[in-house]
Amino acid sequence: MMKAVQTKLAPAAIGPYSQGIIVNNLFYSSGQIPLTIDGNMIEGDIKKQTRQVFQNLEAVLSAAGSSFDQVVKATVFIKDMNEFAAVNEIYGEYFVTHKPARSCVEVARLPKDSLIEIEVVALIK
Repeated sequence: MMKAVQTKLAPAAIGPYSQGIIVNNLFYSSGQIPLTIDGNMIEGDIKKQTRQVFQNLEAVLSAAGSSFDQVVKATVFIKDMNEFAAVNEIYGEYFVTHKPARSCVEVARLPKDSLIEIEVVALIK
């Protein structure tokens, strides 16, 4: 059984997809970029954009009945690998003791020209 996750506490999908899907006891988030709830791009550096992405992830995880301490895998897409240390700094604020598996990939371009996009897979509590 699959169930789509939708919350008004995170930006709406900007295409034909959901904010995430629950299958059995796993939640698969769509990639979150640094949009506000109103759909506006956060201006500023990679740290500001990464914080907004984590706020969005927190909202969709909560709507799915999960949280950061239930994340089993994170995939990080960044525009510039030179920003890796700055992203890690913010990432480490959300994953302090629990450290899920992770991939980080530099990409040529992200939706709305954001600097970062993160998706997660998490257990449902």
